[in-house]
Amino acid sequence: MTPAARTQAAIELLDAIILAAREGGAAADTLIARYFAQRRYAGSKDRRAVRDLVYAAIRALGEVPASGRAALLALATDDAALAATFDGSSHGPAPIAAGEVPAAAGLHPRWLVDALAASGLDAVEQAALIDRAPLDVRLVDPAADLPDAAPISGLPHARRLPAGADVAALAGQAEVQDAGSQAVTLAAAAAPGMTVLDLCAGAGGKSLALAAQMAGKGRIIAADIDRARLSRLAPRAERAGVSIIETRLLDPGHERAALADVAADVVFVDAPCSGTGTWRRNPEARWRLTPQRLDRFVAAQRNVMGIGAACVRPGGALVYVVCSLLDAEGAAQVDAFLSAFPGWVAEPLSLPFGRARGSGLRLTPAHDGTDGFFVARLRAQC
Repeated sequence: MTPAARTQAAIELLDAIILAAREGGAAADTLIARYFAQRRYAGSKDRRAVRDLVYAAIRALGEVPASGRAALLALATDDAALAATFDGSSHGPAPIAAGEVPAAAGLHPRWLVDALAASGLDAVEQAALIDRAPLDVRLVDPAADLPDAAPISGLPHARRLPAGADVAALAGQAEVQDAGSQAVTLAAAAAPGMTVLDLCAGAGGKSLALAAQMAGKGRIIAADIDRARLSRLAPRAERAGVSIIETRLLDPGHERAALADVAADVVFVDAPCSGTGTWRRNPEARWRLTPQRLDRFVAAQRNVMGIGAACVRPGGALVYVVCSLLDAEGAAQVDAFLSAFPGWVAEPLSLPFGRARGSGLRLTPAHDGTDGFFVARLRAQC
């Protein structure tokens, strides 16, 4: 592909990503994979160059741009080499017209800038939300030797790999999992012999981490309403040699009945959320979030916390986690729970990362070098 053809490909992909953001379509990574699956002529260098161009534009633009062309024009404003690729060639974009308006640069949509600021995140913290994320893994065996892998303080199972490392080659040795995700799992304080409910288990990354804390002894019930994601847990557990996890598919609206037999020492609630803490990996997600969608997440979180609380044995604990940095989903959510459930108290937490926020801890990319999380541990006193 010529440089101009790469620019045109990036414009076409951005058009698709913008449409998906507006209409709730597929994620950027999925759209990029589909695009190149239909264009076998594009070599690995072409694919990498186009992908880098697409994500550079996504990270540079806080508001959803009018078009892919406007997005690339924003980058071309300060990049003469990129501007030169708008050359009108057969596979390239049309020349830049006089007075053509590029998309406006910015960190995040205006309403989110305000919401993040109200949640205590300054400009430095907000800018770090769209930096490139590192590649972290959780080792099955902490004594395993991975070349070029750097240890992560406070997390014996965690390693940080060089960018571009081949994680597929680590099957059975390690699972891709951000250091922050590994750290918040420690809030469960799971121990051998316990019964643990991993509510909203998804594909089971945290279930596997909990199993390691329990030294493979006890019982973990991994529950979720998403059949496709939950089905990925069993083969992952088999590869890791974990046999204490059982999966339970839940019917939305009937979760309490399906979990009526559970009296867990710990219920781990990795609640559905806006994902503001994971924008480094999915920067176009900030284009998808709206105040209305945030309200729906907050309502879902309150519902799932109530479901989880009913499954905690007397004296047991509920660990609430969201990969969000908005107080509405974190500190304020826990405050609302404690008001609605007077028999519960928040317990102090000490983790390798994080700072106090409300009744829990918050991890941020700028301060901790991890994805963003809020975590709280709540104890049932009676």
